[in-house]
Amino acid sequence: MSQEIRNLEPKALWNKFADLNEVPRPSKKEERVIAFIKGFGEKLNLETIVDEVGNVIIKKPATPGLENRKTVVLQSHLDMVHQKNGDTVFDFDTQGIEMYVDADWVRAKGTTLGADNGLGVATIMAVLESTDIKHPALEALFTIDEETGMTGAMGLKGGLLKGDILLNLDTEEDDEIGIGCAGGIDVTAEREYNTEDTPENSAAYTITVKGLNGGHSGMDIHKGLGNANKIMNRLLFDSFENFGLQIVEINGGSLRNAIPRESVATVIISTIFDEAFVFDMQQVIGEIKAELKTMEPNLEIIFEKIDVVPQKVMDLGVQEGLIRAIYAAHNGVYRMSADISGLVETSNNIARVIVKDGKIYIGCLTRSSVESSKIDLADALRATFELIGCEVTQSGSYPGWTPNVDSAILEVLKDIYEKQNGEKPNVAACHAGLECGILGTNYPDMDMISFGPTIKGAHSPDERASISSAQKYWKFVLEILENIPVK
Repeated sequence: MSQEIRNLEPKALWNKFADLNEVPRPSKKEERVIAFIKGFGEKLNLETIVDEVGNVIIKKPATPGLENRKTVVLQSHLDMVHQKNGDTVFDFDTQGIEMYVDADWVRAKGTTLGADNGLGVATIMAVLESTDIKHPALEALFTIDEETGMTGAMGLKGGLLKGDILLNLDTEEDDEIGIGCAGGIDVTAEREYNTEDTPENSAAYTITVKGLNGGHSGMDIHKGLGNANKIMNRLLFDSFENFGLQIVEINGGSLRNAIPRESVATVIISTIFDEAFVFDMQQVIGEIKAELKTMEPNLEIIFEKIDVVPQKVMDLGVQEGLIRAIYAAHNGVYRMSADISGLVETSNNIARVIVKDGKIYIGCLTRSSVESSKIDLADALRATFELIGCEVTQSGSYPGWTPNVDSAILEVLKDIYEKQNGEKPNVAACHAGLECGILGTNYPDMDMISFGPTIKGAHSPDERASISSAQKYWKFVLEILENIPVK
């Protein structure tokens, strides 16, 4: 299986990616991959530094003849999003990613692939290890924890890097050159609630929403994909309004930066409404599936009666507020950019909803390329959840990356791309969170650009990397390194 990947071209890139994918690297648990990269640099006898937060920096001198070129920082993040299908048995903490080739795509068996940002990491490793690739002086920057807070980029101190140009290898369309990105902020609502005795003559059901595409909560937020938490809440709202449904518990979504694919709730209903509840639920499910049939053809909504009726349910007053608040809370695109055509300016992802053991937890990730708009939407969410008595925190705020249309390195990349491909690249800002904006706070004079190979379905088990695109991208990287401007 791994050998199939290792035989792909360019072998230097795919072999390093296979090596990397053998190392478990969940966000906030990067000890093994930090040690792996540190050992890699030291084995090459290159200057290798691990800073106080865990970022790894490896420095390599210029190849002969390119000593007079500007120093380049090659940057990618070490961590990866961990998502798997509900029926996939896999331990991200101990297992390497199981990959396979599917026509022009490299995929993983029921899990995320880690191409985001593993292909960028592998690119840098291949360049560092090479003896025949021409390049200027390099500083390889491998950051940690990009996916759950960008704390690696935030913790990188000024002065550690001397580079003039930063190439971020974390863009996911091979015809795109990134010059800007959105910032983000986590909005978390929490409160406790009392439970009540389950009324007599009650029937219990589990409701399961699954089969959604999921995806990146920035890059895919405009596609009209289903959000399992919003779908579940719609079902609960309808049955509460019509039949007095009561909630036992809810477990929806997973990671803050992934559009939620699944949600499971346990509920009770009075037996006098049992037949009507089943009929109505079938009607609502049919409506939702019809609405989403184009974007979510594999959506499943299952409700099943369970034999053991739980003894406790959620306090009815708190439940009513919760259902109404989640219904009111904005999810999806909030505002499109007025300055860049087709760019999502501001959005929110209701990523996580947990109701269990007397506690409510709602986690959102709000993004925007305009700081004031980001805070405006975050405050709207805060107000919504505070109205039902939640304590709301706004944390992990990170800045966006303001586009620089006069970038010198941008002109270099545009010229090379057009020469290699016979067409102009798509120069754009994106709605994802790249580390460039954060890195720029301590390195304001560094000229930054972002690009990468085509990766689809990032942050979901459908993640896949294009083999032909990787070949195109590798050729692009090599010529960029050979054509860095003089100091």
